[in-house]
Amino acid sequence: MYNSSFSHQVILEFTNSFQEHRKDLSAVLLMPEKQLWLGSDETSTIERLSLADTGKFTNHQQFKVSEFIPLPAPEDEEIDIEGLSYADNYLWFVGSHSYKRKKPKPQHPDIKNIQRLTKVTTEPNRYILGRIPLINGQLFASYPHPQNPDLLLTAAKLELTTTGNVLMTALADDPHLGFFVKAAIPGKDNGFDIEGIAIDQNRIFLGLRGPVLRGWAIILEIELENSNLGLMTLRLIGEGNKNYKKHFLWLNGLGIRDLCLDGENLLILAGPTMDLDGPVQVYHWQNASKMAENLLHYPEFIQNIPFGHREDHAEGMTLFHQIAEKPALLIIYDSPAPTRLLGEASVVADVFELRMGDGETGKNK
Repeated sequence: MYNSSFSHQVILEFTNSFQEHRKDLSAVLLMPEKQLWLGSDETSTIERLSLADTGKFTNHQQFKVSEFIPLPAPEDEEIDIEGLSYADNYLWFVGSHSYKRKKPKPQHPDIKNIQRLTKVTTEPNRYILGRIPLINGQLFASYPHPQNPDLLLTAAKLELTTTGNVLMTALADDPHLGFFVKAAIPGKDNGFDIEGIAIDQNRIFLGLRGPVLRGWAIILEIELENSNLGLMTLRLIGEGNKNYKKHFLWLNGLGIRDLCLDGENLLILAGPTMDLDGPVQVYHWQNASKMAENLLHYPEFIQNIPFGHREDHAEGMTLFHQIAEKPALLIIYDSPAPTRLLGEASVVADVFELRMGDGETGKNK
């Protein structure tokens, strides 16, 4: 069992053109080369920082997803990247797959803001679940496999449809999730919303921020196979000839904000489903990669993560063992507090040390 405590902070230094988007970071992944990969929920790009001798992450490089995977909409429409993972020479990423409701704006009168609250939309780029070859810190549209040059690694995405992608089509008749999918409920209204991806061999785990069902969060498990050049489809893996599995987790009524694979275990960053300040917690789901579907699980509670008043909402999490030289997690924040913003384009992230301890279970919280 783990417990953890705050350890220290690190500075993430971006180029000035990314100044505003340092405030909406939503996904993070540390690679063995000590490069930090990041996604924003307001762009269609993936960012890379490198560890400098000063201890900062700097040397910002930006990669346009559209240069590797064709997007269904213009690249100025966000993918809403909510998770990053790495497996078998591929960088994987996932969009939110969610609808959104327009927000009231302070400059508008009440009548106009109330009308804005009736507007529910979604965008085709949000339904991207994709992979891009990642070799020696660089992304490629295609690249020979480092250990098997006869095998070509290729960028690909899950097949899209007029209503999203084939995963959304498969979920439309699901007894737990189908209502939320077909009713087009916005993510921040407890609607369908993917936030987090973790990959164990050929098993892909997708964490749902919503819906949370009577306090139970859900992780979807899928497996993909190539269906055409640059496209992937779902394998049949679930009970009843389904092409997905469901895992139900008690996270004290919270939804999932990120996933991080730690061996055969999953670390889960949990937070409110709705658009509000509230508890943010880390959980440890032991032997997650071996679990059968359709069971109720009670992951071990590790610790609370601080949050602010309309600021400092933890959105991304990655193992930080290589840098900290001991088990640790790096946490990044959406809507960071002003004190986290340094200079023109830097932002501060937190590191939490992980220690073996007695722990607690979410069931008893």
